[in-house]
This record gives sequence, structure tokens and C-alpha cells, in this order.
Amino acid sequence: MRILFIGDVMGRSGREALEAYLPGLRRRYDVDVVIVNAENAAHGRGPTAKICKELFSLGVDCITGGDHIWDQREILSYIHGEKRLLRPLNFPKDSPGQGSYHHRLADGRTVLIVHVVGRYGMKPVDDPFAAAEALSRANPLGGAIHALFVDAHMEMTSEKTAFGHFMDGKASAVLGSHTHVPTADARILPGGTAYQSDVGMTGDYDSVIGSKKEEPIQRFTRHMTLGHFVPAEGPGTLCGAVVETDDRTGRARAIVPVREGGVLSESLPAL
Repeated sequence: MRILFIGDVMGRSGREALEAYLPGLRRRYDVDVVIVNAENAAHGRGPTAKICKELFSLGVDCITGGDHIWDQREILSYIHGEKRLLRPLNFPKDSPGQGSYHHRLADGRTVLIVHVVGRYGMKPVDDPFAAAEALSRANPLGGAIHALFVDAHMEMTSEKTAFGHFMDGKASAVLGSHTHVPTADARILPGGTAYQSDVGMTGDYDSVIGSKKEEPIQRFTRHMTLGHFVPAEGPGTLCGAVVETDDRTGRARAIVPVREGGVLSESLPAL
């Protein structure tokens, strides 16, 4: 199975990059499943129902919402009827929606998609390690599912790395999101889990992690908040990673980071 995960779509620039480059990536890598983190898709503040529908129409199979999932109030009702939109698994149990989704391919293969957020540098939540481990125990690799994918939406690379090693052998892939910068540590861990600390943002990189530069710079230099962060609107780079898994064991065979468009150097390696 080939899974494409695309990192934090940021505003209009990110949505336009996704629309422009996703079809070619699907063909190039013969992708079976597309997962997109859309926590900043609506002008930097979560997804809307309309944007979710637009992403699904592009061929996205599952959307993860991150810690900004509730920024658009309409999502509280929309998520009840849309199982393909995930809020973090380790949010309080009475939160609307679900933190995991069983996606079945047309040929009958299944992938369990899981979404967790970290506890360091973010709002208090339940333990992501315990939540993901419990779900993996109920859905072991090599059993009824063909792959188990985790979007680890965390602030600290140390927490992501620890989480990746903790889930090694229990998940097909643990790929990080949230920090909006692609990391150079994509690899397969000893137990067969594909890992990357952050696949990067899909949006305009002539910015401060997706926002127009002026407000973030003056906050750092003058310690003053004079306005809101506003998404940059230049040409966007699509950032993500493709993971190939073994349908028999559920373990990863390969992982390649991908980048296309915008100001970052292009990376479209063979898989």
C-alpha cells in the first residue's frame, strides 16, 4: 500500500498548492491513500465544512484537524456526520467526532488512520502514547488491518521522536505535523515503522511558518502584539511524504519526503 501524507495546509496558498500538485503526485507514486492535515486551511484557523468538501473532491481520503480543529464553530456539527474528518484521539472522550478512521480501499484492503496531539507546548490533553498504544493493541499489524498510520501533531521534536520509537513495530508509519518546517530525518525505524518528525507545511514559505512576516517579526523584536497573524499568499509549496507498506505484515518498506512548487527546492525522489 502507498500512503501520501500532506502536512499542514495553510490558508489559500496551501489549498491552491494542494489543488495544483496533488493529482500529479498521485500518478507519479501510484498512491492508494491520501491523508491531509488541514488545521490551518481556513485563513490559518482550522478547516471549514466547505473546505473539507473541497479537499475530499480533490481525492483526499482523510483529513486530520490538529489542535485548531475547533477554530471554526461550524465544525462542531459537521464532524458528527463526517467520519473522514478527525479530531485528535487523545482529546477528552466526550469531544465531538472521532480520533481514528478505518479507510477501506476498493480492493478490500484497509488502513487505520490515527490522529494524536502532543502534551508539551500545547493545551492539556490526555496521554497520546497510551491512547495510540491501546488502539494499536486492538488493531495489530498483520491482523485485520493492512496498515496503521499516525499523524503525530506535536510541538516538540523530542516528543515526536519518543512517540515514534514507542510506536515502532505497532504502526506502519508515524509522521509528524504542526511545526510547519520539513525535517531531514525520514527513515524506517528498527521495528519497521516509517518515521519523520515533520513533513512540513503546505503553503507559502516566503513567510514566518505560513504567516505574513511583519507581525511575527515585530513581536520578536519589539515584544508587542499589534495585529493578528495573517496567512502569506504567495506561491505555495506542497510538502509531504509517501510511505510504502507491506500488505502482509503492515510494516513499512520505504519512505520518501516530497516537495513541489513555491520557493523550496523540489524533491520528488523515486520510491
